[in-house]
Amino acid sequence: MAKAKTHFVCQNCGYISPRFLGRCPNCGQWNTLVEEVDQSTIKQPNTTTTTLTGIVAKPQRINEIDTQKTPRVKTKLAELNRVLGGGIVPGSLVLIGGDPGIGKSTLLLQVSGQLSQEGHSVLYVSGEESANQIKMRAQRLNVSGDDFYIYPETNMDSIRATIDEMNPEYVVIDSVQTMQATDVTSAIGSVSQIRAVTAQLMQIAKGKNITVFVVGHVTKGGVLAGPKILEHMVDTVLYFEGDLHHTYRILRSVKNRFGSTNELGIFEMNSTGLKEVANPSEIFLEERLKDATGSAVVVSLEGTRPILVEIQALITPSVFGNAQRTATGLNRNRVSLIMAVLEKRANLLLQNQDAYLKAAGGVKLDEPAIDLAIAVAIASSYRDKGTRPTDAFIGEVGLTGEIRRVNRIEQRVAEAAKLGFKRVFIPKNNLQNWEPPKNIQIIGVTTISETLKLALA
Repeated sequence: MAKAKTHFVCQNCGYISPRFLGRCPNCGQWNTLVEEVDQSTIKQPNTTTTTLTGIVAKPQRINEIDTQKTPRVKTKLAELNRVLGGGIVPGSLVLIGGDPGIGKSTLLLQVSGQLSQEGHSVLYVSGEESANQIKMRAQRLNVSGDDFYIYPETNMDSIRATIDEMNPEYVVIDSVQTMQATDVTSAIGSVSQIRAVTAQLMQIAKGKNITVFVVGHVTKGGVLAGPKILEHMVDTVLYFEGDLHHTYRILRSVKNRFGSTNELGIFEMNSTGLKEVANPSEIFLEERLKDATGSAVVVSLEGTRPILVEIQALITPSVFGNAQRTATGLNRNRVSLIMAVLEKRANLLLQNQDAYLKAAGGVKLDEPAIDLAIAVAIASSYRDKGTRPTDAFIGEVGLTGEIRRVNRIEQRVAEAAKLGFKRVFIPKNNLQNWEPPKNIQIIGVTTISETLKLALA
């Protein structure tokens, strides 16, 4: 019998090499190449090509394809419904990733219990915990249900047989890195295993119209472990983020075939599980000091939701030769660019100043509308002059010092007015074609120098 051919596969990016290498030439990681059997050398039985639904594939005219509006199933967590685009789509494959201990299993356990209480059958497949461990956590979270089944198993053949027998409406896989496809000879958690397991889960979801939730581990860099094709195959990718030292968790959508991306849901972790935060703006601003310098509030848009976040800046003289630029929750390159604009267009000598910036509350901001608040916070700390606690700032800063228009200004201003802000600085070009609220003063600005004169007067 001929020996099966082998090759070496990077467990970080999926790069294939015919020989062993200490460092992956594709992603640059060390000691990630593992020897695996070449699956192409293994004879596969001849099967008829079918679609995911099991029907023999054939061409169809686009006008003859029957489209029906997909119904959505609402959970009791409104934050999760919004991140998913309005609710759970039947037959979808949802991938949830996050750091260890952040609350992925807790979230799915709560959702499973809620779906079961509403009359849906749920199968929770765990490859990391025993049934007793899951039961103990369920008691702590007060999760129960008549059609809620726990199944500690890692063999995909057994899992598929159980799904065929039970035919549940929802399946939770915790986690995909612990599942084993028997027709793949590589180790559990390898690139080949994850690819094969995800392909089988996708066939289960599309062929049987079963919603499948999959938990995925993340690497040290914060990205989902395994091949990138894992994210391409699924319908929705959610990231569960947060600091283990704080109680707030952020559920962020980075891919959604049934809704908008970059949606944001905020939860609070306590002893009884995750509870949704209805008004995150108040939480982000509740500990803000009244007369502090280096502080500015921005109305950032996360998906369809406007959120008020405090941006803090600390500008101090540099002790070393090169000034430091440190940012938490903000893009460091964006901070450096805005500081260069302030130095050139607003006459602030910042080249010998260390800058430390932070978005309070652990949220990550990355949109052009936060530029003006960053600039005001930096100037406030540098001049040691505080801004009014009832001022908010919205706008993009250009390289020539101009304040450029941003999108959805009506929603941003309305959110600031709802939380009691008295003044909001916006680009002057955003003042047209809409009626601002009467209980807040709208100040249109055109340059960064003009804004600093009015805000730090």
